[in-house]
Amino acid sequence: MPPSPPKRRRIAAAKAHDLAALVDYSEGSIVSRTLAENKAGTLTLFAFDADQGLSEHSAPYDAAVQVLDGEADLIIGGKPVRAAAGQLVVMPANIPHAVKAITRFKMLLTMLRAKP
Repeated sequence: MPPSPPKRRRIAAAKAHDLAALVDYSEGSIVSRTLAENKAGTLTLFAFDADQGLSEHSAPYDAAVQVLDGEADLIIGGKPVRAAAGQLVVMPANIPHAVKAITRFKMLLTMLRAKP
C-alpha cells in the first residue's frame, strides 16, 4: 500500500482563529479558502455576496454548514432551510443541495469523509 499523502493545513495549529475574518467578501461573487484538508475531511470557508449561490449538486459525504455571518437558504433534497449566523445545518451524503445567499453570508463547510 502506498504511503498516505501528508496532511495539508493552511492555518496555524494550536492558535485561536477568528473564522469570519479569514475570508473577505467580494462584490458579486463567492470567495472560498481551504483551511485544512486530509483523508478525514476538509474545512473550507466561504463568503457569498448577497444573491450569490451554488447550484444544486450532491456529494458522497455528509457535510456541515456553520453560518458565521449573514443569512442563507440551503436547499436540501428540494426543501429550503433558512440558516443565520450562529446556526449549523447538516447536509446528508448523496442528497442534492444548493446554497443561496439572502444577505452577504459567510460559512464554514466541514466535509466529513467516511469509508464506503
